[in-house]
Amino acid sequence: MDQGIIIVTGASRGVGRETAHELAMVHGRTVIAIARDAEKLETLRVGTADGPGRVEPLAIDLADEQALTYVREQLNGRRVIGMVNATGLLIKRTFGEWTAADAQRLFHLNAVVPLLLAQGLQTELAGDPPAHIVNIGSMGGFQGSVKFPGLALYSASKAALANLTECMAEEFKDRGVRCNCLCIGAVDTDMLREAFPGYRAPVSPAQMGAYVARFLLEGHNFFNGKVLPVALSTP
Repeated sequence: MDQGIIIVTGASRGVGRETAHELAMVHGRTVIAIARDAEKLETLRVGTADGPGRVEPLAIDLADEQALTYVREQLNGRRVIGMVNATGLLIKRTFGEWTAADAQRLFHLNAVVPLLLAQGLQTELAGDPPAHIVNIGSMGGFQGSVKFPGLALYSASKAALANLTECMAEEFKDRGVRCNCLCIGAVDTDMLREAFPGYRAPVSPAQMGAYVARFLLEGHNFFNGKVLPVALSTP
């Protein structure tokens, strides 16, 4: 891959943050790090300032209708060589308490936003060498995996993201863009602890972030339109 721009969403914490950190510090890439929390993005930028790469913070809410405009302004015509869609929303409800508003929020951020970003950045993504879009899914959305009470619509939204990945690979096949989905298992993030209080995951965010960064840079040489489980365990 050349030294084009890499976009990482959900970069203020968890796997997204560690992926952005790894790409800048270990792989020397320029990363546009997107999240709502400007303060955490700034600490990420400062923490990578001495590395071979660079983090450009972009504090926006991806649910905002103007989000794509802000991203394109930040890019300013530069080629996008990779995108990691790590932004995710978790809502946990007792069955019988789910609402249509819950579904709208979950599906919009977890599935629709990655589609809108990819669709809106077709020009910046297209080219040679191929760009690589990596959607961060969940084992909760992986067909045939163990499911857990309280997470029905969260898991369904991640299943939608997995299917969307297959569709995106087809839509992009003539544009030099490859798309894959990593369905991540138990990683010791704030989101996992919220979903499963008291559970200790066997994989750290830094370990998973390092894996995602390598997969973004190399995985498109071996996979396209694939939904891949990446899990030592699920709670």
